Formats: sequence, structure tokens, C-alpha cells
Amino acid sequence: MRQMETTLDELKHLVSERAIKGETVLLNMGPQHPSTHGVLRLLLELDGERVVNCVPDVGFLHTGIEKNMEAKAYEKALVMVDRMDYLNNLGNNLCYCLAVEKLVDLDVPERAQVIRVLLTELQRIASHLVFLATHALDTGAMSVFLYCFREREIILDIFEMCSGGRMMTAFFRPGGLWRDVPAGFEDAVRDFIHIFPRRIEQYEALLSKNPIYLDRTKGIGGISGENALRWGLTGPNLRAAGVAFDLRKSNPYSGYERYEFNVPVGSAGDVYDRYQVRIAEMRQSLRIVQQALDNIPDGPVRSDNRKFVPPPRSELGTSMEALIHHFKLWTVGFSAPKGAVFVAVESPRGELGCYLVGDGGPKPYRVHFRTPSFMTVQAIPVMARGFLVADLVAIISSLDAVLGDVDR
Repeated sequence: MRQMETTLDELKHLVSERAIKGETVLLNMGPQHPSTHGVLRLLLELDGERVVNCVPDVGFLHTGIEKNMEAKAYEKALVMVDRMDYLNNLGNNLCYCLAVEKLVDLDVPERAQVIRVLLTELQRIASHLVFLATHALDTGAMSVFLYCFREREIILDIFEMCSGGRMMTAFFRPGGLWRDVPAGFEDAVRDFIHIFPRRIEQYEALLSKNPIYLDRTKGIGGISGENALRWGLTGPNLRAAGVAFDLRKSNPYSGYERYEFNVPVGSAGDVYDRYQVRIAEMRQSLRIVQQALDNIPDGPVRSDNRKFVPPPRSELGTSMEALIHHFKLWTVGFSAPKGAVFVAVESPRGELGCYLVGDGGPKPYRVHFRTPSFMTVQAIPVMARGFLVADLVAIISSLDAVLGDVDR
């Protein structure tokens, strides 16, 4: 069992002298508190209901994913990345696949590139819908929660159509995709594109000018762009503070340089701006999905480099060489050259980076992820100080941190 007690000597490094003297109150928020969006413990120092200091305590969800990946062949390790940020499964897949492809110099067919972008942007929308649903619920707006999950179900149905899984898809593979998208995929995506703009307007009608919501969010938990950069914030939380940094624009990958979209930014960096930026990002993701859907080329969806990619299933019954090759890749795996690579992508929560080291064998020597939620959680005290405990609930939900992304 995790040791929860904090000694007096430890407290001296965490809280003010006022707390040691008993002038302020120390309060545990979590680790099971529902408003912490995961298993997060916050040690709060309160003066009445006002936050004097806030110390995040992480590690309750640690699963050893990175170390376990080092015990598996490169392709078999892929299924573990879905479980980190469980709201960005395909984005996690993409980051890891790009790292493997960079390490072994593996090509990806154009059709697979376009489908990757399309599905990753749908994943971004689905993630932002969970943000909006839980954030609205934490600020007292029950209806928005139900509406957002209504639309998210449609996206998960599309993922299930492609991969057979609704969340843990493992659909992207080194060299392309697991398989081609099925018949009916394009129609399902076009149906979603058709209905979703009106649904975003519904969310805004319920929240954007709601006086109760404005009181809970305007001017609450603000952070400047300079401070956001100092604390390592990325993604919507950084852009809400006025910094227009998006890896899809600054360091394009998977062909993002061919897509037209804007980078929404805020100014105050408060709870309301973080909400507004994510609403605008859903509209921009729709633009990207539309462009990708209109320009999906014909062709294969996985590289034909047989050194790293299994042969098509159709060959297994007719070719002994294909059967042997398939067996070898799925039992031993392929050997990657010695070297280290780093690849970063724009996840719904910010910059997600994968550091991958090969030692010449079939298993990675080192796997490490730079996850945006870890940086987000460490910056909570900066945004929470001076506000009320009730405001802290709104601040945490507006940051959209996923604790599986923090602990790994």
C-alpha cells in the first residue's frame, strides 16, 4: 500500500511556515476525488477556502509501460502505447510508429499517410469531447456531458468499423496500417462531418454565454504565455495563453504540411480560454478530416518492405516463404539498427514525444515518452494559487490531464 503520511520535515519543503504553525489548513484532495480526473492526490494548503499552495502527488497509476515495452519485439510493443493516454490511442500509435519508422528507415504508402491523419483528427475530436463533457459536468452543466458522449459514440463506431476495437485499436502499425479501411468507412465519416458542426453550436449555446458558466471560468486559473512556456505547457493549454505553437504547423509530420487549418489561440490563459480553444480546435480538425477524406488515394496501406512488414494474409496459404517470414516476424521480430531517435506529434493534450533506442536486436533497448499531461499537472499550483477550492475543480478539469499519460 502506498505510504500516505507526510512527516513534519517533508512538510517544511512543501508548505509555508503558516501551515507549520497551524495558521492555515492542510487538506488532502484525492487520490480518489472524482474531480481530479484520474488517480491524482493534491496536498492543499488553505486559508479558509482559498488555496495558498497546492502540491501534486503522482505515481498512483504507474504501470511500467515503458520498461515492459523494452521486453517485447518492436511491433508487439505497439499495443501497450494505447494504454498510456487512453483518450488518444491512435495518436499514441502514430507517435510510436513514426519513431520505429525513423529508426529503421521504413517507408509508409501515401494512402496510409492520409488515413492516419484522418483517424488521428477524429481521435482529437473524440478526446476534446471527453474534455468538454467532464469539464462541463465539473462546473454543473449535466446536459453538455450527455450531448458530448452522444457524438463521441459515433466516432468510436468508426474506429470499431476499422479495427474491431472502440478504444484500444492498435490500428496503426510500423509501415502503415493493420489493414485497409472497410466499405462504408467514407460514408460514415461524411455523415459525421455533416452533423457535427451543428452539434458544436449546441455546446456553445449551452455554455459560451451562460452567466453561471462565465462566473466559474472567466478570470479563473489564468497563466501567461511566458509562464506557460517556463512550466513546459504545450497544446491547447499553451495556445490558450496566447502562444500559437502547434507541431502540426511548426514541425509537420505524416503530410500535415499539405492541409489547410488554423491554430486557435486565446489571450488570458484562463479556464474560459482553454474551453474556447478546444471548441475552435474541433472545428479545425473537421476541416482536416474533410480534406483528407476528399483526397484519399488508391494503393496499398502498408509498406512492401518484407524485412520489417509481414506478408499479406492472402499469401500465407500459397507461399511457404511467406509463411516462414510471417512466423519469424511474429515470434522473433525484426532487428533494428543501433541508434537513437526522437519523434514528437501534437496530441490533444500537447507535445507527445517518443525517444526510441535500438541496439541491433529485435527489441528496443530504451523506450521513453515525453507526455504533455506530466507537464500540465506540475503547473497546477501556479494556476490554482489564490483561488477557491471550488475554482480548483474547474481549473483541473480545464487542463484536460490524463493520469495514465502522467504515470505510465
